[in-house]
Amino acid sequence: MTITLDAYGALTSPTELKIQRVLPGPIERAWAFLTTSDLRRQWLASGEMDLREGGAFEFVWRNDTLTTPPGKRPEGFAEEHRMKGTILSIDAPKKLVITWGEKGEVLFELKAQGTNVLLTILHARAPDRKTLLNVSAGWHTHLDILVARVSGKEPSPFWETWQRLRAEYDQQLPE
Repeated sequence: MTITLDAYGALTSPTELKIQRVLPGPIERAWAFLTTSDLRRQWLASGEMDLREGGAFEFVWRNDTLTTPPGKRPEGFAEEHRMKGTILSIDAPKKLVITWGEKGEVLFELKAQGTNVLLTILHARAPDRKTLLNVSAGWHTHLDILVARVSGKEPSPFWETWQRLRAEYDQQLPE
């Protein structure tokens, strides 16, 4: 199976999104981009993680700082967003499962593929279609930034990319 940088996520159930990307290895480097605040903030959100089962964390999103230029932030989105969570399961450097907000759950799985690493994300229990559209476009945009960062390339402006992808997911995902 070939996975391209612009591969869309797909629903594995009405409330679960699966999205994958191939990253340059080694697997320990990819793991560091998931679990180390300074590296994670370059593509997703900052925040120290207590890397043990039951460990707490707080993600801090500042999407305007992810790309230059960031693009125009849509109405209703704050400059900063925070979310507390808990590590449900950890098997470094292969698997991390965390809570997402009050009801959601996200699995990050890394598998070595030669000199590359396949990153699989399963975002489960999205409470409604609006949230599912936002997280689908969000993961897609954030992962494209991650791929660009680890490949030494400049990512596309965050907000324009997110808005375009949200409209595309709105057309692709069932009502």
